[in-house]
Amino acid sequence: MLYICGTPIGNMEDMTLRAIRILGEADLIAAEDTRQSLKLLNHFNIKTPLTSYHEHNKDTKGARLIDMLKEGKNIALVTDAGMPCISDPGAELVRECCENGIDVTVVPGPTAAVTALVLSALNARSYIFEGFLPKNKKQRAEVLKRLENEPRTTIFYEAPHHLVSTLTELEKYAGERNTAVLRELTKRHEAVTRGSLAEVREYFEQNEPKGEFVIVIEGADPETLKAEKLAQTESISITESFNMLIESGLDEKSAMKQIAKERGIGKREVYKEIKG
Repeated sequence: MLYICGTPIGNMEDMTLRAIRILGEADLIAAEDTRQSLKLLNHFNIKTPLTSYHEHNKDTKGARLIDMLKEGKNIALVTDAGMPCISDPGAELVRECCENGIDVTVVPGPTAAVTALVLSALNARSYIFEGFLPKNKKQRAEVLKRLENEPRTTIFYEAPHHLVSTLTELEKYAGERNTAVLRELTKRHEAVTRGSLAEVREYFEQNEPKGEFVIVIEGADPETLKAEKLAQTESISITESFNMLIESGLDEKSAMKQIAKERGIGKREVYKEIKG
C-alpha cells in the first residue's frame, strides 16, 4: 500500500501519532527532499530507509516505486512539509497507483492552505486554492483575470522575494478587497497581516518579507458583480447583444432568452426590438 503522510508545516508537535507509526512501520519512505525529511525522522527516532521522489526524478523513480508496491512493499510518501500531492509530484504517483490497482490511503496532517484560511478571518465556507501563480505570462494572466469575478475566497502561496510584486498584481485585479497575509505558520515567528490589498502591500514595502507566505483574498461581492454586469449589458443595445450571442454560437431562441433574463424584460420585448 502507498501511504500519503501529512507532516508538520513548522511545529513538530503537529505530527500525528498515526503518522509516526506508519512512517516507522513502512518498508520505505519516499521523500521530496531526503535531507529535510531526515530531520523529521531523527526527531521521532524513526529508522525507516529513505529514497528521493521529486519533480526531477518522478518518471524513473515513480516506476521503481510502483514495482516495489507490486512486490508487496508498503511505502510512505512525504513532502518537505504538509500534505503531499498539493503542488508537488505526489499526485502523479497516486494516479499511477490507481492505474495499477495498488491500494492508496491518506494519513491526514497539517496543510498550510487550510490553516491560513482558518486564521485569515475571511469567509471559509467556499474557497479556491491557486497555490503559486504560474510563471508563464499567459497562464498567469488567465488566473489573475479570473480573480476579478471570483466570488470565493482565494488562497495563494508566495516566496518572500516575490511577495510585494505579487500583491501589486493582485491589487490590480482584485481592487480593495480584504486580505490576510500569513507568514511562518505554526512556527515561532508566525504572524498575520490583515487589511485591504493596498494596506498589506504598503506594509511589506516598509517591512522586508521573510519566511514562507500564504495570501488569502476575500471573494468579489456577488451584488457588486451583478450590478457591474448589468451596467455593461445596458451599455450596448439589445440588437448588438443579440448579434454577439449569435456569433458566439447560440441559436436565436436561446439568445433572446438570455438577453431577456440579463435585462429583466420579457422575451416579446426582446423579439420586438430585434425584428423591428
